[in-house]
Amino acid sequence: MGRTVMAVAGVSFGYCFEAPVSWPEMLGIARRLDEGSNFDSLWIADSLLPNGDLDEPKLEAWTALAAIAQATSRVRLGLLVAANPYRHPALTAKIVTTLDHISDGRIELGIGAGWPDPQRRFGIDFWDRHERLERFLEALQVIKLLWTERRPRFEGRYYSVNEPPYSPGNVQQPHPPILIGGGSEPMLRAMAQYADVAHPMVEGVDLETARTNVNAYCDEVGRDKREIRWAGGGHLFLHDDPQVQRRAIEFAADHYGQTETELRRTGLFGSARDVREGVRQQVDQGVDELIVFQLPHVHTKSLLRFSDEIIPDFT
Repeated sequence: MGRTVMAVAGVSFGYCFEAPVSWPEMLGIARRLDEGSNFDSLWIADSLLPNGDLDEPKLEAWTALAAIAQATSRVRLGLLVAANPYRHPALTAKIVTTLDHISDGRIELGIGAGWPDPQRRFGIDFWDRHERLERFLEALQVIKLLWTERRPRFEGRYYSVNEPPYSPGNVQQPHPPILIGGGSEPMLRAMAQYADVAHPMVEGVDLETARTNVNAYCDEVGRDKREIRWAGGGHLFLHDDPQVQRRAIEFAADHYGQTETELRRTGLFGSARDVREGVRQQVDQGVDELIVFQLPHVHTKSLLRFSDEIIPDFT
């Protein structure tokens, strides 16, 4: 029997592996956050390239998540976000359903249109932007049909399914939550139609504008906008020493080509007081879930401080 997905009250917190990590390090952190932290969810960035030096480690995300699902029992799990060009949507649906069973109903589908590698190092075609968005919208239709209808038929421009069997069904009913990440107008429309969680995870897209547009699109398609939870978060750097903070800000500004003001607006930088205020601002803007990441490396001590000193103030 399936498990009904219930509405979640209050603010929840997640951690996303963005920085390069080895498998033993990833597994150790996952177990630590599952067993002894205030984090509610654990995510992995979906890319074949490391976020840093090209010789740093980068594990395939769904495979690593399946192993983490067996090694944990509490935190919810997902990719932030699965890149549609990497996999046919029917395969994505099956992967998530399989993980729904492995994790005993803790999986979420975070998905986006994908961010191309200009050098095409792995030879994977990300198409042009228009086709990428069209394919993404079709992929959502295919996934939703496989999860909600028996032997569905679909004939799109790019994808099709011809009454496939689909067993077992999902543990979570009607299906695992769908988180859509993106900020363009087509992505916001997709959120209004398909997202359980909306994450405008694109630089230059503010939550208030994204929410206003998604609410309008919900009205167009006849959906209750209150059904959609909103995710935020950003780059976490928690340290009390002003000199260390300054070095971190300067590194991030140089690495990402952003000003200090932009970094502080889109991330959580500084002392515990600074970070707490950054979280408060996002919560006041209506964020239901904050998912943080760390770059260029994982700082476990800082992460656990965030869990122990910041999260309890908002849960």
